[in-house]
Amino acid sequence: MRVLVIDDMEGVRRFVKRALERAGHEVLLIEDGRHAAEATAQGLPDVVLTDIFMPGHDGLQTIRELQADAPQLPIIAMSGGGSSVPGDYLSLAKKLGASVVLRKPFTVAELLAAVDEATTRDSGT
Repeated sequence: MRVLVIDDMEGVRRFVKRALERAGHEVLLIEDGRHAAEATAQGLPDVVLTDIFMPGHDGLQTIRELQADAPQLPIIAMSGGGSSVPGDYLSLAKKLGASVVLRKPFTVAELLAAVDEATTRDSGT
């Protein structure tokens, strides 16, 4: 499965990449949502994981754009906080079209479960 990971924090990107590759997934990493359209234009991933709080082009804007371009694409929104309660932004992400939300910090098992849930739910199986 091809997974696009969008997060401005290098440590998070490395952790997610390592965990997903060990589970047999192909992983593409980008630093912010500005490049999401370019990354998906090169071949739609099977699922997208996006952080909510990123400078410049945040995850909520990224979710809106991905939903407009590829409404069938499963999206996992992840957040560890910000200026308000992370749950508020994760709830908003769900309303905007995220299939699953994931609160940081998360374990490898929680990450893999979120990917499985998003791809299973959106494939209709």
